Amino acid sequence: MGFGAEILFILLLGLLVLGPKRLHIVLADVARAKARFEEASRGFKSQLTAELEADSHGPGTHEQSRFLAAENVREVEPSGSLGATARY
Repeated sequence: MGFGAEILFILLLGLLVLGPKRLHIVLADVARAKARFEEASRGFKSQLTAELEADSHGPGTHEQSRFLAAENVREVEPSGSLGATARY
């Protein structure tokens, strides 16, 4: 059984257990959680990159790099909509 077949099996099982309306709500919640996780991951990577750059440039640049990391996270904030993931 391949990866695609496993996903299909899980979706069919969810359809049988939850029904079409509740499955749609659960999938939307999973999509939102995935988006939040990706946003947090981008923020973490941005902060880590800024910290590593500050460490490589020597003392005194640490506060500047933290400011830049915070600015990067603010620029990437989602618009609040799920886009194509909410349409099933």
